[in-house]
Amino acid sequence: MTINLKTTPLYKWHKAAGANMADFGGFDMPLWYDTGVKNEHLAVLTSAGIFDTSHMACIDINGKDSFTLLNYCFTRDIATLKSGRCIYGAFLNNDGYCIDDAIVYKFSDSDFMICVNAGMGATVTQHLNSNKKDFNVSIKDLSGKIAKMDIQGLNSARILSKLIQNPEIIFNQMPYFSFKGNFTESILGKSEVKLLDGTPILLSRSGYTGEFGFEIFLNPEKIVKFWEDILSIGTQFSITACGLGARDSLRAGACLPLSHQDIGHWKFINHPWDFAMPYTHDKTSFTKTFIGSDALLPDKNDHYIFPFVGDSLRKVSAGANTQVLDKHKNQMGKVLTCATDMGITWHNDRILSVCSKNLPQDLKIKGISCGFVMVSKKLTPGTTLLLKEGKRKINATIVTDIRPDRTARKKINNFI
Repeated sequence: MTINLKTTPLYKWHKAAGANMADFGGFDMPLWYDTGVKNEHLAVLTSAGIFDTSHMACIDINGKDSFTLLNYCFTRDIATLKSGRCIYGAFLNNDGYCIDDAIVYKFSDSDFMICVNAGMGATVTQHLNSNKKDFNVSIKDLSGKIAKMDIQGLNSARILSKLIQNPEIIFNQMPYFSFKGNFTESILGKSEVKLLDGTPILLSRSGYTGEFGFEIFLNPEKIVKFWEDILSIGTQFSITACGLGARDSLRAGACLPLSHQDIGHWKFINHPWDFAMPYTHDKTSFTKTFIGSDALLPDKNDHYIFPFVGDSLRKVSAGANTQVLDKHKNQMGKVLTCATDMGITWHNDRILSVCSKNLPQDLKIKGISCGFVMVSKKLTPGTTLLLKEGKRKINATIVTDIRPDRTARKKINNFI
């Protein structure tokens, strides 16, 4: 059966560049280029890489009741969210299962944008519409009408500074999960952030790698030239075009979930992303009522999700064919994600990163497998497991974090 995949405005560029393409969320997307996943992964950790993320969808929500609707539908409490800031959370159904995770951008008290995953624009829009009751709010699915790309890595701001107007002003006081620029309906209109040719963009200091960088929203007709300009200007920084393979390995090492894989058709609770929940201080209840909250508490503790690291770069497949075994060889769960972070290695019972300071001169960064497991009981950090896929076995250790010395949250002054 022939599947008609959607494409992004950069599709022809990817094909011309020899990208290995595959179906991702209904889009024909690059998995890697001739550079390979390892080199693309390391480029982000040591300099900079760019990613085509136009497969993601934007939703425009505005009107005097926008906040009320969003705060009821979204897990995070956006009551204290300031204009020019964005926040990560999830949309749940009444059973407490995740419909999709998302980032909400606040332009004003009555104007927000939501960025959701590939193919989820219509689904989340329908979910919001089904709960808007008599609220005064307009909700518009802008899937395909906004292009998006990410630049991630230590040199991201240095490269962008050569392509935007007034970079010293734009980069001034720009903390993690803040953004600059404006947004209107299907295209970016007036904006304080402009490319050198006057093209308005929305520039968000965020990303999906755990490293310093930006997500950029702009008119689909402008993205190919901007992409090529970044690669040209970034040559002196050895910038690399990166596919979804490196995006997956980077996000796994950064302990970030993949929607519909690490979070999915189960209750959105007992996972490493507690910051996405409006817990009270003692975590026995929530600070607000939201869709799904009644189903989450009291919690029956029927599953737990934990990050793990392997003992080498060897990995197993995620899914039902891979068993998670405890030290007594009892099966206790499944593997949600298993990727190889090529920028880390074990050294004296510690994980070190290529970004770590004072690395031993003779240390070779080999890479370590990592990801998430869902198990039937609560485990403590340091618990060892066996991940078994047929005859293939790897040793894994439960951890609280994976790739150390990540740069995403560091002050922007370190990178300009």
